[in-house]
Amino acid sequence: MKKALLAAALAVAAAAGLAVALVVSSRDEETPAAPATTQASTAPTAAGTATAPTTTSPTTSAQTETTPTIAASATAPVDTRAVKIPPPPSPTGPRRRALLVGVFDDALAQQSPGVARAYADISRDAGFNAAMVSATWSRGQRRPPARLMTVLRHVSVAAQRAHLKLFVLVWHGLARETPRTPAERADFAAFAAATVKALPNTRHVVVGNEPNLDTFWKPQFGATGLDLAASGYEDLLARSYDAIKAVDHDVLVIGGSLSPRGADRPHGSRPTHSPTSFIRDLGAAYRASGRTKPLMDAFALHPYMEASRFPPTTRHPKNTSITIADYPKLVALLSEAFKGTDQRGATLPIYYTEFGVQTRVPLRKLSAYDDSGSPGRSDSVTFARQADYYRSALELTYCQPTVRGLFLFHTFDETDLAGWQSGLYFADGTPKPSLPVFKRTVADLRNGRFPTCSR
Repeated sequence: MKKALLAAALAVAAAAGLAVALVVSSRDEETPAAPATTQASTAPTAAGTATAPTTTSPTTSAQTETTPTIAASATAPVDTRAVKIPPPPSPTGPRRRALLVGVFDDALAQQSPGVARAYADISRDAGFNAAMVSATWSRGQRRPPARLMTVLRHVSVAAQRAHLKLFVLVWHGLARETPRTPAERADFAAFAAATVKALPNTRHVVVGNEPNLDTFWKPQFGATGLDLAASGYEDLLARSYDAIKAVDHDVLVIGGSLSPRGADRPHGSRPTHSPTSFIRDLGAAYRASGRTKPLMDAFALHPYMEASRFPPTTRHPKNTSITIADYPKLVALLSEAFKGTDQRGATLPIYYTEFGVQTRVPLRKLSAYDDSGSPGRSDSVTFARQADYYRSALELTYCQPTVRGLFLFHTFDETDLAGWQSGLYFADGTPKPSLPVFKRTVADLRNGRFPTCSR
């Protein structure tokens, strides 16, 4: 793949209303004052069962959840003992085939159907069996414009041909476009439903992107410190759920899509919410609404580490951050937020829809990138470490029974060094040294060669 072709793809994505980089704030938002992190064992048992008891048999959607301890505040510590987590799978069970290893990359959405097929085939060859692209709503729209629908249809056909399950993120872009009124949220919901109707092969829709960050949702707080983001997003998610289900009841509606960190300081330099407080406030808003239907069929999290140098086995038991190794905390929060309502909590399926580890760009490849002076270049690791961390992340995810998939952020690096270089291919389309190792990791997963999960 030529550099010019990839650059053209990114330009097409931007012109069509697609999101090329959605995590500009996931790595640099204000973090809680308590910095405590714990390095877990490199074995996949650390995230799956180390801090929570397990049951002796698989859990169904009708499982009775233990009554949680009522938190004194939205940022209070999470009691992971208050919920039963089903046992992890055996390495020879069906999960090794069912677990999605996906990629989120808008470079797959192309005006040219041939280029779309080529990009989808490259992603499939890399080891992915699912792909996600985005559709951006603008004020006043109740259906996607023709240009956006063209690229979405092309990627839909290409994904089906390459045997990739297609996920579509429907979002509104940056914070200035936040749908703040009931009328705007109704338009957004209609837009999401129209997207589903036009793409009958799409069975998974993610609603919104990182609403706990002020980069993507404003306002976050009211004058008195009240969480306005969670209540506004709850209304958007409810409307979108109903509109999508009216078109096709079998489409899986995925909510949350949260950043892994946030400050929880209403009057800080960057007013943001941690996922811990946002999930609790989302549950409170749902209860207050009196709604008697679910908000979502699954929950999404973007479990990026604080920097690429930190391994995904790192836990955060003493602060409000949530990454892959904090799985018991996430399940306990979902249970606490929704227990006793019509929305599933502890048994709610989870998707990690963005995760990335950035690599250094060799001098010989810099000509394929822009903005060489970007400070983002300092957040990078070796190719060997990227491959090792992607394997660790997949091993952890495999042992987490309610997690349905892990999506890497990009097949291809972004050309702008201020963006993300977490792909398995350089910006010029050539493979990184980490690619063969990643492919072996996925093969080991599918062939039952992952370490046995602790029960």
